[in-house]
Amino acid sequence: MNPGTRSLVGEDGQQFLFDPGSFCLELLLTGGPAQHQRDELLRAPADLADWLAGSRLALAAPMADVRVRLTELRQLKEFRDTMWSVARSLVRGDAVEPRYVELINECAGATLRPELDPATGGRRWASPITGDQILGAAARDAIELIGQHGDRLRECHADDCSLLFADTSRPGSRRWCSMQRCGNRNKVKSYRNRQG
Repeated sequence: MNPGTRSLVGEDGQQFLFDPGSFCLELLLTGGPAQHQRDELLRAPADLADWLAGSRLALAAPMADVRVRLTELRQLKEFRDTMWSVARSLVRGDAVEPRYVELINECAGATLRPELDPATGGRRWASPITGDQILGAAARDAIELIGQHGDRLRECHADDCSLLFADTSRPGSRRWCSMQRCGNRNKVKSYRNRQG
């Protein structure tokens, strides 16, 4: 499984793969405001370090030596909750609240710095990796996604699914969080309707 693609379990107990298409949207899978009813995965700084190992950031370089303070974790969760509201507004064609835009812009400061590993010659992130740097990476990803590809933000078309993703397909026609799950359920439903 590629970093950034997550294995999720639906309410029906079915396991499926989901690629949200961007790091800032991948972060939404860690929890969120109560109305989104997602279990909180980031209860402690160590939880974030563990989660990052399978994230899109790990595509570029291993996520080693992650040191996150509790205050940084709180800020990252505030950003995540803001992204829920922003992405949902954009998907529905609503205006984004200026205070949310301000928060995203303010969070974009700290950067992860790539460097060459002297032992292997491969790419790595300069250590230690801080919570502020992770927050900065998520905010810059959000700015790029919203500013350049905001029209590619989608919500799964299934009535009982609220997963958000960036449609990275060439034609821009992705409708489902996962063809394994919601896409397949829709095919079965359509087939039964035609038979019936």
